Amino acid sequence: MSRLLDETRGVLDHAIAVFADDPYAVGALTAQRARLGGPLRVALAGSVKAGKSTLLNALVGEQIAPTGVGECTRVTTHYADAPSPRIGVTYRGLRREGDPAELPALHRRGSLVIETERLDLARVAALHVDWPSQHLREVTLIDTPGVDSAVSRSVWGSAEQSPEDVIDCVVHLVRHLHEPDVAFLESYGDRVAENVGAAGTLVVLSRADEVGGGRIDAVMAAQQVARRYRTDPALRSWCATTTTVAGLLAETARTLRGVEFTALRTLARLDRTELEAQLLTADRFVQASGVLPSGTRLALLDRFGLFGVRLATSLLRRGVDDSAALAAELARRSGLDDLRAILDRRFLARRDVFQARSALLAVERFLARARSSFPTTGVAGSRPSPAPRAAVPRVPDVAVLAALAEDVERVRSGAHGIVELDVLTRLRRRPLDVPGRGADLTEEAERLLGDQGPEPAARLGVAEDTGASELRAVALAALGRWRGHAENPLAAPETAETAQVVVRSLEGVLAELPRLVGVG
Repeated sequence: MSRLLDETRGVLDHAIAVFADDPYAVGALTAQRARLGGPLRVALAGSVKAGKSTLLNALVGEQIAPTGVGECTRVTTHYADAPSPRIGVTYRGLRREGDPAELPALHRRGSLVIETERLDLARVAALHVDWPSQHLREVTLIDTPGVDSAVSRSVWGSAEQSPEDVIDCVVHLVRHLHEPDVAFLESYGDRVAENVGAAGTLVVLSRADEVGGGRIDAVMAAQQVARRYRTDPALRSWCATTTTVAGLLAETARTLRGVEFTALRTLARLDRTELEAQLLTADRFVQASGVLPSGTRLALLDRFGLFGVRLATSLLRRGVDDSAALAAELARRSGLDDLRAILDRRFLARRDVFQARSALLAVERFLARARSSFPTTGVAGSRPSPAPRAAVPRVPDVAVLAALAEDVERVRSGAHGIVELDVLTRLRRRPLDVPGRGADLTEEAERLLGDQGPEPAARLGVAEDTGASELRAVALAALGRWRGHAENPLAAPETAETAQVVVRSLEGVLAELPRLVGVG
């Protein structure tokens, strides 16, 4: 356990003691404490049918999240590693007689089925799917209802956060980044920023094959679109970066079946002109006579889409000769490998920092709520707390709250990783104001603050295999430049403040590198 998590645990213990008379606060803070050092909690957000459940299945490598034509995720659902399958149900308020605590974990055609017909979804806080998976050991994935869903609120729908809603990072899926998608980021961005910040938010173009019209190079075309969006001011404020993935292809690649490989190989052996004619449209492909029955063709379209069938048969023609190799190449070309690399580099590598930040923010919210119960005279008032509970708990006195606030500030100010996340979020909204050099300096500052990942090579913008001596030379050169910015009396206050944080980050990089030992 890192020192930061140990100190954060101490703050939570202090807060639990302060709010001991408030069951709601104790429950939320205890939940925060229990998850420190555990898997990172990553929420998948977006509109209905943006592909959240499909991407979740691709990341896990199994079909455990329901997918289909209609709205599939009707309540927030947590997917976590566990020794055996289980589907638990938690409710808003007390569980009533007849409310099931668990749902049966049913399997149909290789997929997990979650039957919610017995549930009053308006009263369900979350479902918890335990599933044995090595891909869920470091991350708990949270599938949320669409932000435009009329069925159930998502974790963004209320100012009140329950323990079920605590997240560390957000992957926001969009189909094309048209006006409705940008409108979501603008409407909900402030709340997301309050919880995780732009540094903890990733935007994913989840239908990459549609961007390119289903052509074999569709994902490459979508990647170019994603690169343009990375510098779009409308998006910079709300996310760390953008990437792209063909979600359906990624899911199928991770769950490729032997019968599907055999059917695709049969198609690939057809005359090229004949096959290309069949693959012009979905109707032509299904209605084509010959080597495969229409039922098999429909199943391939359902699993791969027309784009996936085109790409898979093209790869088989080029020499991919077994199902494992085909699955690996489809996953790579879908953009899934790049997405996983971003998640590992930007989020998982900073797990302790994100978790500590979430926990400290939770304490700060309870402090703000308690202080709002005092009138300006500083005497406890009678305004009821907005927390869902039957009786209003005793409000701690001013001195007790002040001591807790000092404890929070001590840990936060001493945790440079949290300071970096805060500055990165600020830079996404307000780039450095340096005439003629603002954009370049902002880009360098973000990289040095760990925007591309916290490892020294990523911060310094050099190859991963760069030697320690060269890393030290690059870091020292950058340190000299940024000390100059920090000490420049003409620099804007925010620029100088950012420079000071960058200087401390570079000093940390140098401290990690092995020192050169002279001989003689």
